[in-house]
Amino acid sequence: MMKITDLAACGLLASSLLGTTAQAAPAAEPALRDYRAVALSANGQRIAAIESSKTGEQPQRPHAAIVVRDAANGAIVQQFDPCAVCSYDKPSWSPDGRQLAFVAYDAKAGMAHLYLATMTQAQAQILTSIKGVASTARWSPDGKQLALLATVGARKLAGAVEAGARQVGEVGSEDDAQRIAVVPVSGGALRLLSPGDTYVYEYNWTPDGRGFVATSAQGNGDSNWWVAKLSHIDGTTGALRVIASPAMQLNLPSVSPDGKTVVFIGGLMSDFGSIGGDLYTVPLAGGTPRNLTPDYRGTFNGVVWRGAGLLATALIDSQLALVPVDAQAGPAQPVMLGELSSSGSDGRLSFSADGRHAAAAQEDFTHASYLVAGPAGQLKKITRDNDGFAPQLTVQNVGWNNEQYKVQGWLLGPLSVEAGKRYPMIVNVHGGPGAAASPRYVAASTLIRELTQKGYFVFLPNPRGSFGQGQAFTRANMADFGGGDWRDILAGIDAVEKVAPVDGQRLGLIGHSYGGFMTMWGVTHSDRFKAAVAGAGVSNWISYYGQNGINQWMIPFFGASAYDNPAVYRKASPIESIKAAKTPTLIYVGERDVETPAAQSLEFWHGLRAMGVPSSLFIYDGEGHSFRKPEHQRDLQQRTVGWFERYLK
Repeated sequence: MMKITDLAACGLLASSLLGTTAQAAPAAEPALRDYRAVALSANGQRIAAIESSKTGEQPQRPHAAIVVRDAANGAIVQQFDPCAVCSYDKPSWSPDGRQLAFVAYDAKAGMAHLYLATMTQAQAQILTSIKGVASTARWSPDGKQLALLATVGARKLAGAVEAGARQVGEVGSEDDAQRIAVVPVSGGALRLLSPGDTYVYEYNWTPDGRGFVATSAQGNGDSNWWVAKLSHIDGTTGALRVIASPAMQLNLPSVSPDGKTVVFIGGLMSDFGSIGGDLYTVPLAGGTPRNLTPDYRGTFNGVVWRGAGLLATALIDSQLALVPVDAQAGPAQPVMLGELSSSGSDGRLSFSADGRHAAAAQEDFTHASYLVAGPAGQLKKITRDNDGFAPQLTVQNVGWNNEQYKVQGWLLGPLSVEAGKRYPMIVNVHGGPGAAASPRYVAASTLIRELTQKGYFVFLPNPRGSFGQGQAFTRANMADFGGGDWRDILAGIDAVEKVAPVDGQRLGLIGHSYGGFMTMWGVTHSDRFKAAVAGAGVSNWISYYGQNGINQWMIPFFGASAYDNPAVYRKASPIESIKAAKTPTLIYVGERDVETPAAQSLEFWHGLRAMGVPSSLFIYDGEGHSFRKPEHQRDLQQRTVGWFERYLK
């Protein structure tokens, strides 16, 4: 449903609260190095990434810079930070590896700047600027032009998780249009190319440099990604031609080196950026997409061309894998990379032009982010900035069977436990449902660290509907939210109680987005939990259908609109069972949440109060589905810990 990079359940992947940076850490903790948006040069020799360092004492997010490193040894070659008040987007290498392009956004001025950096010069120069927002700079194959996604005069930041524009005046009459724009590298005016009534989500140049392959939809960009089409956009006229309009969500389209075939990842996905599905190909000229990986027991989340073949990344059960794929015969034996995440703003490996070398930022629950690079499948660690961070919690990969499914989750706990003592446990349900709880470093400033240090276990289940076991597993909770997925979670709690010293009488429940809905569902369908925290949830799917700004996501997950089949929406609505609620519940939401409007949290709070259930509702000023203000993140963490301490200790 529900994405935050570095950060979707109802078309929502909002980041889990449990990974949010918030509370101050002990002063003795060294600076933590963060690597995001890793880009490997075409020849595989250099890596560019957005890097920053943060101590637990810092009250806000640290400023970042574009850092260039030697891919062989991780040595810093160059660093660019031309705008002290800007946030940076993923850098893009020129075909010859001598230049970088990247977008910087100045939120206070509402300006986006496209910078050009040369390896032989210390300073990056502005190539063009727009009033609005922009992202995703990409070089033409001949290196003579740069393209980017631009929203001129944007009323909000791009993406449904960002705070929505104020709903005043004629609603819907001024939807933002994110368009492909091009500018000569030698300088000149930025030219908006794709149609003005169409929102472009992703794009790639065609190998001949004469056009683009893209995912796009007409109308509101926040809502219509779930019905986006695969399209070709002419590089001269901007004319759009539909290549395919399959009944699935689309990601990462790219064209084969011979210019004849498009590959993309397609499947049932909750949010733009929460990528997971099968691999499909379709002729660039148009046609019916062909699934290269039907019934694959894994979820693909990245793909690049390697000559006439493909190289993909996938989550297989709990492990990240590299999967060679023949464009005709399908997938070969995967190379398992381990129980880790490729971290960063896009969460995927970056490959050289020939696909033979790769680079990424990787991490797991107990090891902070580090860069890896080398031949694909033989990546080696090349940075050690974070080696001084010792593990601060324990990790168990817990598996269990429920009904016809094998299910998996992660149990995080205190470093040491007393023999014979049992501890409270918090069950955290991830957003999505098309997503997965995967290994992310638990830093000193995060809620998980604070909870485990206070003696809590934290359980992160991946029930049916999650990524990691193929599309059949991901589709298994369609039109059944709160059904089989909830039973999987309850069975997972039973499994945990058999392998860890958890006190089944002191259980807490938390989640954000789809996880927020599941928390509302849990407190109206179970008395196992003694405290709950529901973030940005959905209490009434019928009213939600008419309130949210992304209702196109609901048709794939519910099978019909709320007007055509209201029964399936009512069946999944926690408010229908509000009289069964007994669990003390803290509720929070962003004031300008497009994905799960604050009215849903308000309705649930009203219901709990009417039932006499201890409850608290906090609406955060100006926030969207993803919380961006550090002071709000800190406040929420303090409220959350205080709530669990009050009812579980």
